Amino acid sequence: MGATDLSRLSRRDFLKNGLVFGAGAAGLAAGYAAVPDVFARAVYGGKRDGVMNDRVLVMIQLAGGADGLQTVIPLQDPRLRTLRPQLSQAANSALPLDQNFGLNRSMRGVKGLWDQGKVAIVHGVGYPQPNYSHFDSIRIWETGDPMRRQQDGWLGKTIAANYDSAGHPLVGCACGSSEIPGALRDLDATLSVINGQNTFKFNGTDAERAMGVIYNGTPGIYGALFDTSVFSARDTMARLRLAREKYTPRAAYSDNVNLVYSSRNQLASALQLAAQLIISGVGAKILHVTLGGFDTHDQQLARLDSLMGYVDGAISAFHADLAAYGMSDRVLIATWSEFGRRAGETANGGTDHGAAAPMFLIGDTVKGGFYGEAPSLSALDRGGSLKYTVDFRQVYQEILESHLQVDSQEVLGKAFERIPAVRTA
Repeated sequence: MGATDLSRLSRRDFLKNGLVFGAGAAGLAAGYAAVPDVFARAVYGGKRDGVMNDRVLVMIQLAGGADGLQTVIPLQDPRLRTLRPQLSQAANSALPLDQNFGLNRSMRGVKGLWDQGKVAIVHGVGYPQPNYSHFDSIRIWETGDPMRRQQDGWLGKTIAANYDSAGHPLVGCACGSSEIPGALRDLDATLSVINGQNTFKFNGTDAERAMGVIYNGTPGIYGALFDTSVFSARDTMARLRLAREKYTPRAAYSDNVNLVYSSRNQLASALQLAAQLIISGVGAKILHVTLGGFDTHDQQLARLDSLMGYVDGAISAFHADLAAYGMSDRVLIATWSEFGRRAGETANGGTDHGAAAPMFLIGDTVKGGFYGEAPSLSALDRGGSLKYTVDFRQVYQEILESHLQVDSQEVLGKAFERIPAVRTA
C-alpha cells in the first residue's frame, strides 16, 4: 500500500485491513509490515494456564503442489518406472534413506540432518475427498478444515488462543512476504508481515498525514484503538532495528540460484530474516515463509531438482545459523503444500494436481525417521492420485501438542491419532 492509497484510506478500510508500514532486514528487496488487528489483547505472554516455553515454529509453504514421488522416491517399486518413464530417472541418483526410499539428489543438506536424526518424514499426508483446486486446497490446509467451514487460519487460532500479542506484534510473522498468509489470519491475533527494506519507516511521504486525518475523524474508543495500533507499528519497527543490530548471520544464505522457472520468493532471505527475529529475541513464536513454483505440469525433472536444491540450501543455512547461536533446539521447521501430484507423468514430462504427499519435520527436537504408511502405487484413486494415509491434522496436532505444547483441540476441534515425531521435553 503506497502513499496515494494510504491517503485515501477510510476508517472502515483501516479497521478491515490494518496499518501497513515499511519495515525490513538487510538482504530483502522490498516490503511491508502490518498490524492487521487493532483489537489485539493484553500483553505478550501465556494466556490462562500459560504458554511459557521458548519454542518456535517455522512453517515453509511449497506453493503450487510439491511432488512427493520425486522428493521422497520409492526405490524398489517397479510401478514407478511404468507410471513415470521419464521422471523415474530421479531414482537413479537419489540419496538413500533406507532400503526402500531415497531423497531427491539435490537435498544433500537435509540428508545430512537426516543422518543426524533431525528429520522426520511423514508419508502420505492429505485429507478425505481431496480438492484439486489450488485456491480451495490451500484454504483447507490453512484453516485445518477439509469441509471449508472455517475462516480463521490454524496458526492464527493458535496465536489468539495462547499468546497475547498486543505489545508484541512479532509473535506471529510472515517473512519474505507482502501479505498475510491465510494460515496466520485471525481477528484476535496481531501479526506482522515483513518483506523488507534496509530502512524502517512508514511507506510514503503522506503516510503520517493520512494517519492523522484518520485519527482526528475517529471518535472515542476507535480513536484510542487506532492510536494503539500506530504505537504497535512504531514499536515493531524499533524492535526490528534492534534485531538487525544484534544479529550477524553465522551461515551462508544465498538466493543466487539458477532455477529452471524462477520464483519471485526469496526463500533464503526470508529464512535469514526468521533467524534474525528468533536469535535477537523480539518475541517471535510462529513464523511463515513461502516458496512458489511447484506447479510442475511440464519439465518437472529439472524444475523440481532445482527447486529442492534451493529449499535444501536455505533450510541447511537456517539450521546451521540457529545451531551456531545455540538455538536450534528451540525451533521446529515444517513443510507443507496444498497437494501432491498425480502418480503418472504427462506427455510434457510433468505431473498434474494430485493428492497425498510427504511432509518434512526438521529440527533438534525431532525424532528422526519415517512416520505413517507410504501410499501404494498399485492402489491409486480414480483420478490416478496417491491415496492419503495420514490426515494432515495429525501432523498439525503433533506440532501443536508436542512442540508448541498447546491444546490442539482448541485449534483443530477434535483429537486425532498421534504421529509421535517430536520430543515433548
